[in-house]
Amino acid sequence: MANLIVVCGPQAVGKMTVAESLRDKLRYNMMMNHDSIEVSDRIFGFATPAQKEFNAFFRRKAFELAVKHDVDLIFTYVCAFEIKEERDYLTGLKDLFESNGGNFYFVELSADLDTRLARNETPYRLERKASKRDVTWSRANLLKDAEKHRLNSNEGEYWFENHLKIDNTDLLPGQVADMVIEAFRLQPNDRDEKEYRFGV
Repeated sequence: MANLIVVCGPQAVGKMTVAESLRDKLRYNMMMNHDSIEVSDRIFGFATPAQKEFNAFFRRKAFELAVKHDVDLIFTYVCAFEIKEERDYLTGLKDLFESNGGNFYFVELSADLDTRLARNETPYRLERKASKRDVTWSRANLLKDAEKHRLNSNEGEYWFENHLKIDNTDLLPGQVADMVIEAFRLQPNDRDEKEYRFGV
């Protein structure tokens, strides 16, 4: 029975570092949204039809295999809350894991725009995400999406039973991870490091 933790929030809010902290504390496997993006970009080019199709296939297959092999997984995701298809997609993930006996947890991060703009250019982020190394483009894209989409839920808006909202503007990733673990009463797996973070 595999669990899924979705760490959601706008660009550069800190999803990756929070997810990595959760991974190490819980010994869960982890898939960043950029894992599939960077691979599909390298093969098929940026935002081409083939890239988009392969990106979606990559993620779908990873979720299916996690369920099949009872692999607890953390997934980072940027959600446009005003788009119905986004909720449908996330609900589909919830149904996939819960129908196979697992649990679904939704962690929504938020931070003020100045904090996100600063985090957008940190060396660690640029090292891990090749598509963000053009910082002029990345900054413009962040600002455009912040204006175009509702990247956090409204006050009092909860999509799932296990939906935790955290403003991590002034919190370290480890602090956020501890809050998640406590809120959902999660227990770490007894697993060898190479099983959940091999080569990382």
